[in-house]
Amino acid sequence: MARMFGTDGVRGIAGSELTIELATKLGQAGAYVLTREQAHQATIIVGCDTRISGGMLASALMAGICSVGANAIFVGVMPTPAIAYLTRKHKVDAGVVISASHNPMEFNGIKFFNGEGYKLSDELEDEIEALIRDQMKDVVLPIGSGVGRIEYRFDLRDEYVRFMEKCVPVNLKGKKIVVDCAEGASHYTSVKTLKDLGAELVAIHTNPDGTNINSNCGSTHMDELKARVVYEKADVGIAFDGDADRMLAVDEKGNLIDGDQVMAICGNYMKRKGKLKKDTIVVTVMSNLGFSLMGEREGIHVEKTKVGDRYVLENMREHGYNMGGEQSGHVIFLDDNTTGDGLLSALHLLEVMVDTGKPLSELASVMEVLPQALVNAKVPNHKKERFMEYQEIADAIADVEKKFNGEGRVLIRPSGTEPLVRVMIEGKDQKIIEEEAKKLAELITQTML
Repeated sequence: MARMFGTDGVRGIAGSELTIELATKLGQAGAYVLTREQAHQATIIVGCDTRISGGMLASALMAGICSVGANAIFVGVMPTPAIAYLTRKHKVDAGVVISASHNPMEFNGIKFFNGEGYKLSDELEDEIEALIRDQMKDVVLPIGSGVGRIEYRFDLRDEYVRFMEKCVPVNLKGKKIVVDCAEGASHYTSVKTLKDLGAELVAIHTNPDGTNINSNCGSTHMDELKARVVYEKADVGIAFDGDADRMLAVDEKGNLIDGDQVMAICGNYMKRKGKLKKDTIVVTVMSNLGFSLMGEREGIHVEKTKVGDRYVLENMREHGYNMGGEQSGHVIFLDDNTTGDGLLSALHLLEVMVDTGKPLSELASVMEVLPQALVNAKVPNHKKERFMEYQEIADAIADVEKKFNGEGRVLIRPSGTEPLVRVMIEGKDQKIIEEEAKKLAELITQTML
């Protein structure tokens, strides 16, 4: 049976794969596993993004939490990193976010933070999953005054805004910024923070209706933002995804600045200021080859992990590093927050722009982005981990690796959150690598369907 938890919690189409029954069980099992060592009555903070299914799943999840005797505080629509922060600040026992991040509206997800604001280890997730599969065997559910309560606190988003302004108190007066909130969880927090810090702000996609989250907007659809930055003669464009744990930028010329470039810019700035611990940045194997070359040239050690910001974070904590992230825009500034935080990343990037007085296009030139093609192969979710078991696919991958040996690289991996196998090829010629990636993706889809 496939593992219930992916790289970022439990994901699926709300109502069919992620049902209210499953949400209730996750609330029960999660609350039980995360709070059973507590001598007091445990409390869990719950928030969601703007998806129409968020309220439905939150209600089911909180019913599960209360049924094992824990209390729930529902904070409403809130960025994922805000839940991590509030869990720590209010010294509650755990936090839960109901979100499918950058995925389309029909998907939703449930992810947990422990009392310190960190995502759960594989071992804890496995324990929660085992309890669900065993139908909560041997767990005695309380009755009467033993059941938990639900409290509603929609005022806490301003605490997160104040925290962001304290982390990076940059003066943005004179900076014109276009921000794309993806019709998602950042539509209030990011706009308020940037305005409070003095920016001249053009905010787009700030009217979520429950069905438009990530729809042709945000960090997965950057074309509108690129055009708007140029049209507005803005200094920078900032795009978040649906739950605002990732951020991509656009320079004043309309060029994309991805997570690798954000880390290169901020990492070099931190190194110069003596704030980059052990002169190291942690990235994943998906990072552009140009990032490693930048590290060699600038005296920054580049540590690599498997894909998933949780693995980046584990490496950072284990070795005492304070910066890491993914090309997709998840960047972790561990001195400030315990998870990827899009608004925090944006503020750190803006801080470098303000402090150096340089335009973003000039700052981004610290790293040359080598041509990279990423094509998704749609496959049945339960088969995605087994693509190398198909001889035809294994042979085709070996052929492509041989072709690019020494002048690029090939990386094929299953998505942790979607029914996809991701085909990534890096090389010198964009046209050739795109053709090869498409061919390989088509073969994988045809063979595995």
